[in-house]
Amino acid sequence: MKLIDNPRGNYRFLPGIRAHGSGAIADPGYEVVHVVLRKPVPYAEGFKKIERHLERRQRPKQALCGIELRLPKALTFEQFAAANQGYCALLESWDLFVDGINPIARTNIAPVLDPPSEWMLYAFSYTRVSSRKGPSFVVAGAGDLLTQDLSNHRIIRKGETSADAMREKAAHVFGVLGERLRALGVAWHHVTAVDLVSAFPVTPAMLEQVMQPMRRQSLHGVHWFYARPPIIDLDFEADTRGVAVELRI
Repeated sequence: MKLIDNPRGNYRFLPGIRAHGSGAIADPGYEVVHVVLRKPVPYAEGFKKIERHLERRQRPKQALCGIELRLPKALTFEQFAAANQGYCALLESWDLFVDGINPIARTNIAPVLDPPSEWMLYAFSYTRVSSRKGPSFVVAGAGDLLTQDLSNHRIIRKGETSADAMREKAAHVFGVLGERLRALGVAWHHVTAVDLVSAFPVTPAMLEQVMQPMRRQSLHGVHWFYARPPIIDLDFEADTRGVAVELRI
């Protein structure tokens, strides 16, 4: 994967699919800030919140580099593609695409308990001027698909949720995250947060697959969301980031 410059946003990004990019890293002299909404809101309203937040900090809309959504339920591939049309149209209305490519890293999950009634904005990331040293980045969620081709035949051990199957799914997901980190020019020791997404128990065997590549950073642990990935029949997803500033608003 080759990094693409987004000079208006002051970051470089890894392309993904039309609905989202695969990851973003701040340019020198900038950093990524991760912001969680204390109370998620419908994502169209959430973008208005983002706009006000960026305006107050004198940052352009193009500084937006990461989005995290909460869905009412997991969808079929066809439903997911259809739902993404409105989301992509919103990004285009903000003039965020770079040469026709979506730069925004994204994670979508469907909570098992108390799911929302519509797509909600849970968190976002953006770049700002900073004198901090070291890389600052956000990586999009990766699920148990062999490729980013959205099709059922690419699901790893579809319909299997045994400890062995979940361990294999986790190993694949963290392999993908590792590839994205390398493509961004960073490594696991630069990571500050890891989010796991599964409706099934996170077993010790699965955690071995998760923690092993993290090594020193494993001392920070992981954050498990009791939720499903956005696509029916996917059973495991994870994302990661390396940031110095985490806000709650």
